[in-house]
Amino acid sequence: MTTEAAAPDATETTSTTPETTATDASGTPVDAATQGTPGAEGSLPGGDLTGATDALTGAPLDPSMAAAVDNAETARSLAETLQDWLVVGGPVVWILLGMSVVALTILLIKLWQFYLPAPEGTRAVRRSLALWHQGHTDDAIAQLNTRQTVPSVLLLAMRGKRNGTDLALLREELERVATFRLNQLKMLLRPLEVIANLAPLLGLLGTVLGMIVAFQNMEAAGSRVDPSVLSGGIWQALLTTAVGLAVAIPTVAVHSWLERRVERVAASINDAVTQVFTHQPKAQSSASGKVVNAA
Repeated sequence: MTTEAAAPDATETTSTTPETTATDASGTPVDAATQGTPGAEGSLPGGDLTGATDALTGAPLDPSMAAAVDNAETARSLAETLQDWLVVGGPVVWILLGMSVVALTILLIKLWQFYLPAPEGTRAVRRSLALWHQGHTDDAIAQLNTRQTVPSVLLLAMRGKRNGTDLALLREELERVATFRLNQLKMLLRPLEVIANLAPLLGLLGTVLGMIVAFQNMEAAGSRVDPSVLSGGIWQALLTTAVGLAVAIPTVAVHSWLERRVERVAASINDAVTQVFTHQPKAQSSASGKVVNAA
């Protein structure tokens, strides 16, 4: 009976021993309850955030914080990969990168040119032609402005037609103004076309130069050729072709889209001006001969 009563005491003494004998790195006793708290020995202020949270709460890291950490690590890895490609690709990749920056700049300029002033001016043109057909010539002219391509040419045609200008001279002037306006819209399309044509050729040139270097290294190695060296040289050479195609494909698409927009503007000019000449306005409904210019 005495032995059975003493056994629990021995067990309790053994279980409490780690709490009273825990020490830090200098040998000083440390309370176990303070271990793992912020500022205590062993906690790293700049260490792993996930580990610190688990030590404090025993719960997993907040999903939003974990996603932010993952995104930062992904962005860092992408930046490092891009830097490695620039180093491995050599000057050809740098040239292609510069061409991509130029193409992007041209795209932004053309987007501003096509969308901010809206060269077609579809609504204004429709209202103006409707008023012109009804004989309200002054009101039709008042709907137009010179900031937009199609309305500016249509405004010139209506003014000349109303003032009785010689038709041959009026047509010549309209052709001149329309050509000038369309050339403004075509501005910078030629450099975009050059970039689209040269980018894949530069990529192919970089591939050929890289393959030459790879086979030169293989020849210098003689019978001790390492297949990994050859394969590494090949993928480095093909990298320039991939970059060239990555620059050329979107550039070709953007160039084709912008050319189509210019063709639509030219067709709108032709249609609107033709309606001015083929549809004679009815009797003037406006008593005043003053021309109102919205510009």
